[in-house]
Formats: sequence, structure tokens, C-alpha cells
Amino acid sequence: MAKKMKRVDSKKWPGVYQYDTGSKFLGKPDPTFYITFRDGLKKIWEKIGSRSEGITPQIADDIRKERTLKARHGETVQTSKQIKRQKAKTDRTLDEIAPLYFEQRGGSPQAAKFDIYRYNKHVKPIVGSRAVSSLSSLDMKRVEKSMPGSAPATVWGALELIRRISNFGKKAKLSPGLNFKVEMPKRDNEVTEFLIAEEATRLIQTLDQWPAQDVANMLRVALFSGIRRGEIFKLEDRDIDFQNKLIRLRDPKGKKTVSVPLNPVVEQVIKNQMAWRDERFPESKILFPGSGGTVRVDCSSVYRLKIAAGLPKKFRIFHGLRHHYATTLASSGEFTLDMIGELLTHKSNEMTRRYAKFLPGSLKKAGNRAAELIQQASEISDPIYNKVGEK
Repeated sequence: MAKKMKRVDSKKWPGVYQYDTGSKFLGKPDPTFYITFRDGLKKIWEKIGSRSEGITPQIADDIRKERTLKARHGETVQTSKQIKRQKAKTDRTLDEIAPLYFEQRGGSPQAAKFDIYRYNKHVKPIVGSRAVSSLSSLDMKRVEKSMPGSAPATVWGALELIRRISNFGKKAKLSPGLNFKVEMPKRDNEVTEFLIAEEATRLIQTLDQWPAQDVANMLRVALFSGIRRGEIFKLEDRDIDFQNKLIRLRDPKGKKTVSVPLNPVVEQVIKNQMAWRDERFPESKILFPGSGGTVRVDCSSVYRLKIAAGLPKKFRIFHGLRHHYATTLASSGEFTLDMIGELLTHKSNEMTRRYAKFLPGSLKKAGNRAAELIQQASEISDPIYNKVGEK
């Protein structure tokens, strides 16, 4: 060693040395302790730490005994520096994992850009430099408190982003993942979009007149089936089962392949689209191909179509049509929330609950009908009960 080491006590703590830096701790010298031991023929020096860091000669000696015992039994001996270096490889910070996550994220470019913006604005300044294993529920509260006045959905998005990046890091073996459950705020400002009759009529008329009928067909599928934008983009010929009237959604949002009904309207739209596609991209098996017959990642033309149809500025065209499909079913009184959830391929009932507010009319009918059935089954003759269901 280049530094001038001094044995602490050769009898009590053999192999423990100290180096006096000249600094003070609580008015006394603050030496740095080192240990030395042999790993085979190799003599190793290891820095343990200073007195101000809580290290004492006894602690240093205990570490030395542990290292020596491992070396004696032929085990791999790692110094604290090597352990720290190894840990740094498998316990990366959020700032180190985030770029890799965004690189493979997929989805629409706009959504990816928004996630990056959200990370840089809300996550990076608070916990970006922290190793994932060091994060705690208190850190999540710190992120929340750094966003005063933000809508619950905005706070939810920031915390969800931390969770997604951490989960990606765990799968990629870049970090051990979070060791606690993230408590998510309730999103009470979720918007359920739907079109009034006049808007729906204008949209359908615009679709019929739109020059790019492949774009119009995509929106027709969204309007009459509620299928998500990304799932429409990925549809291939093999996903359409005309015989059993099913559409297979491979790798949907829930990650599990599912099937939804192929209704007559969507069936005809898909047949028209196949004919359109076969003329322009005969080699492609993608139903709604983008440039060169490849899978789309976006479709800017739908935004121009939305303007041409005079739809509200805040109406998110693909997502809005999915909501419109669901609210139409709920308002009809012919579908339960469970049935709507199945058609929308929701992973949980909680996701479908937002449409419950469109059920009051059908719920009233069901309640009146239930009273009638109970009256009939009980053979009640009291006149007061005969008025049930009159209004």
C-alpha cells in the first residue's frame, strides 16, 4: 500500500490497520481502518471505513475473519468495493433504467413522449438518482407532495410510471424491483367520452366520404366493436375467424390473448378492408398496414378526419369511440356491466364501473320488474302492491 499504515493491535486484532487522515471526529482523530488477508497466494488490502462512519477495530476484525474463513474453504471472496460494484450492476437507479425502459416501451410516439415528459418533470427531481431497492412508500409520498394542485390522475400517472420502470428493471435483471406495494390515489377525474346522436351521424357520414377508406375502416371497427387502437393496428388475417364469428386479440393490453365477437357490421368492414389491402399491399397480412405494408404505430389522418366531422376538440378519437361503444351498451339497458367488461376485455370489474352511471334507466326498469315478480310469486292481493310498475 502506498499509504502509511499502522497496526492497531497485532495481538488483539491481527491484520487490522489504520490510516490517520488528519481529520477529526468529535474532537478526536478520525482514522480510516483497513484489513489485510490472503486469498490463496494473493494478499488483499481492503478499506473498511472510518470511525466517523461507525467503524471500529473490532468491526474491521470481524469482517476480516469472515473473509479469511471464506478463502480457507475455497469460496469466492469479494471485498466491499467489489460487492458495491457488483450491486451497482444489479441495483441500478431509476435514471439508469428509465432510458432503457422508454427505448423498448412501444405504443404510440405521443404516449411515449408524454411519459418521458412526466418522468423528467415529476419523478427524476425527487427519486431519479435513487437505487430501486432503496425506495420506500415514503418516497412515493414525497413524489405526491411535489405535485401540489395536480389532478389525481396526474399523480396516479407519475406513480404508475415509477412502478412500470421498476418492474421493467426487475425483468431485465437491472434491479431487484420494489419491495413494497405502491398505494395509488383514486382517479376521480377520469373522463368517459361519448358522442351525441348528431355527432355520431356526422362521423359516420364523414367516414363514408373520406378518401382514405383504410383509415375510415379502422374507425368503423373502433366504433362498432370497442377494440383498442393498438389492437386494431396489430390485426392480421389469421386473427379473423369468419366461421365462428370471432376476432382474436393477440398480446392485448392485459397481455393475455382473448377473443371478442365478430358482429355483422365489423365483419363486412373487415371484408371491405381486405379487398382494399389486397389491391395495394398484396404481400401483407396486416389488415390495416402502414407504409410499405408494415404494422402501424400511429395514424395522423384520423385527427384530420375528426376535425372534418366536427367532433369536440377534446374527444380522443380512438379512445373516445371505445367509450362511446361502452356507453351505448350501458344506456340501452340490455347489457350488464359484466357483459360490457367482457366485450371490452377488461381485466377487472373496477375498470368497467365507470359506465355504471349510464345505467339508471335500465336499473329502474329492473327494480320495477323485480317488484312485479316478487308480487306474482307471493300472490299478494293488497291493492297497494298493484301500483308497482305503473310509472
